[in-house]
Amino acid sequence: MLKIIRLELKVIKENMRFLTAHTLQLKAQKKLSSFDFYLLSFSYLYAKFRCMSKKGKLLIVDDNKNILSAVKMLTESCFEKVITLPSPASLISTIQTENPDVLLLDMNFHAGINTGNEGIFWLNEVNSKFPKLKVVLFTAYADVDLAVRAMKDGAFDFIVKPWNNEKLTETLLNAYNEGKSKTKSSPKDNSLSQKSQMFWGNSPEMMRVRNIVERVAATDANILITGENGTGKEVLAREIHSLSTRCGREMISLDMGAIPDTLFESELFGHKKGAFTDAHSDREGKMEAANNSTLFMDEIANMPLHLQAKLLTALQNRSITRLGTNNPVNIDIRLITATNRDLFEMSEKGDFRQDLLFRINTIHINIPPLRNRREDIIPLAEMFLKRYSEKYKKDNLAISDSAKESLVSHSWDGNIRELQHTMEKAVIMCDDNVIKPEHLGLYSTTKVASSNKDMTLEEVERKAISDAMNSCDGNLSIVAQKLGITRQTLYNKIKRFGL
Repeated sequence: MLKIIRLELKVIKENMRFLTAHTLQLKAQKKLSSFDFYLLSFSYLYAKFRCMSKKGKLLIVDDNKNILSAVKMLTESCFEKVITLPSPASLISTIQTENPDVLLLDMNFHAGINTGNEGIFWLNEVNSKFPKLKVVLFTAYADVDLAVRAMKDGAFDFIVKPWNNEKLTETLLNAYNEGKSKTKSSPKDNSLSQKSQMFWGNSPEMMRVRNIVERVAATDANILITGENGTGKEVLAREIHSLSTRCGREMISLDMGAIPDTLFESELFGHKKGAFTDAHSDREGKMEAANNSTLFMDEIANMPLHLQAKLLTALQNRSITRLGTNNPVNIDIRLITATNRDLFEMSEKGDFRQDLLFRINTIHINIPPLRNRREDIIPLAEMFLKRYSEKYKKDNLAISDSAKESLVSHSWDGNIRELQHTMEKAVIMCDDNVIKPEHLGLYSTTKVASSNKDMTLEEVERKAISDAMNSCDGNLSIVAQKLGITRQTLYNKIKRFGL
C-alpha cells in the first residue's frame, strides 16, 4: 500500500510541470487554497489513470474562470483538446471553427439569475444548428423540472455543481461515445424522436381541426394555434409545415418564453459583428433563417409590448435589418404562432397589440383539451405504450381494463403531455406484462369535480392546487407536472391564493 502511495505521489510530482502554469498561479493569487490545489492534483491523476487514451474535442462554457480551469485540468487527460469560453456570445462561431464532439454548457451567465433559461436558449440554438453535437448541461441549481425540460429539449445529460469528478468525466465520455456511435447510426432511433407525428384520432373536435389544416396547409396564410398546455400545438405546427409547399426546408422554431428581452432582437433579426459588446461574429436571425420556409413562434403571448411593434414592422415590410447595419434583408416566411392564453382578452386589456393580433391571426385553430376527446385517450395511450416499450425494451406489454377505466376517467389537466409522461412512467414501473392502475400513478379528481358546482373559477383553481399539494405531500415539482403547468406558474398561483 505504501509503495502505491509513493508511486502516486511520484506521478503527481512528475505532473507538476503541467499543473504549475495555471494552478500554482491561482494558488499564488489566493484564488485556490492548498487543500483545493492538492484535490485538483489528485483529480487530475484520477482522470489520467481512468482515461488512459485521449479522444475527441471538448468545449466548456462557464462564466466562472476558476471552474473553467478546474474542469479543463480534470478533462485534458480524457480529451485530445479542451476549449474554454467564459461567455456563450461566441459559442456558435467557436463550434463552427473547432467542431467539438461534446459541449459542457453552463445554464446561467448573469449574476442573480438562476432560472436556467439562458442555458435552455443556447441548448436550442446548438441543437438547431449542430444536431449531432452532444450537450451536457452544467448548473449550480439542482432543479428536477429543469433537468426534465433540458433532456426533452435534447440535452444528453445534466450535471449539478459541485460535481463529482468521476460522474463528470464518465458523463462527458459517455456523451462522446454516444455521438460517435450515432454517426454510424441506426434509423431506428429516429422513429422515437420524430417531432412531426400527428395523431388525429376519431373525435369530432379533431376532425374539424383536421379539415381546417387540410384546407390551409398549402397556402401561405399566417396561422394562430391556441390550446391548453400539452395539447400538441408544436406537433400541429410541424404537421402543417409538412403539408405545405415549403416542406422542402426545415421549419424554424422559436420559444418566446425562453428568450431574455436583451437577446430578442439579436435572436429574431440577427446582428453584425461588433453591434454590441459580445457580438464577436456575424449572426443570422431566426426570421432570416426561415426564409422560404416556416417560422414557428411558440408562447407568442410572452412577448413584451415594446418588442411586439418591431415584430409587426418586420411582418408588414417582409424584411428585417440585422443589428449594427442599415441594410434591409428581404424575407419570405410563413408564420405560425401558438399560445395557451387568450390573445383577444389580452388585446382588450392592452397587453397585446391588436394590429399584431390581426396580422398573425389570418387562420385561427384551437386544439381541444384531451378531456373533451375521451374517445382518443386509449388509442393515444396505446401509441405511447408501443413507443416506450421499444425504448425501454419491454415486449408484449398491455393495458388492463381497470387501467383503461382510470385513463378514461382522469381529468388530464396536462393533456397529451401528461398522458405521455404517465405512460412512460407506467412502462418503467411495470414489472410484468400488464399495466395496472397503480403503475399509472394518477391522483383522483372525482371529489374535486363533484364539489365544484357552486364555486367560482378562481375557487375551483385554488381547490385543485390545494388538493394536488396535499396528495403530492407538498412536492411542487410533481404538483406542477400533474396540473400541467410550469413550476414558476405554480409558485405565482400559490402566492396569489395564499396557500
